[in-house]
Amino acid sequence: MPGKQHEVTFRFLAQPTDVNFGGKVHGGMAMKWIDQAGYACAVGWSGAYCVTASVSGIQFVAPILIGDLVTVRARLIHTGTSSMHMAVEVLARDLRKDEQRLATSCVMVFVALDSPDGKPTPVPHWEPRDDGERRLQAQARKLLELSKGMEQLIDLQALPSD
Repeated sequence: MPGKQHEVTFRFLAQPTDVNFGGKVHGGMAMKWIDQAGYACAVGWSGAYCVTASVSGIQFVAPILIGDLVTVRARLIHTGTSSMHMAVEVLARDLRKDEQRLATSCVMVFVALDSPDGKPTPVPHWEPRDDGERRLQAQARKLLELSKGMEQLIDLQALPSD
């Protein structure tokens, strides 16, 4: 049911096939997990097919090792007309210890479409419920303004020189 699922959490063990020669999870694998969790959250909120529009501020903070319990959490933090901003974090924990660490985080934007090859379609409006969610929404709005500025900068750089 659209407008009900504003958070998705995946949990699994990091596998040998997820890591590089140094025994740490590939950044690309973490990005795949992030995209999957963000997509699941976007579809759960919108009830529509969704596409990834952008990934902002991705930070790889700590390594994920083989056998770590990985938690990928995507939370809705802002909605536009057809877009949804998600805060996504990847946490890792050695099962032999009781300390979880932040491994990766970012903000993603998904756009809901009326069909896989279709046009953007409206999504239910989301309102923050507490101060933490209000701070995340404010961060999403700042990132939106920054991304608009970056688009203008890129457009200026594409102009032919004299």
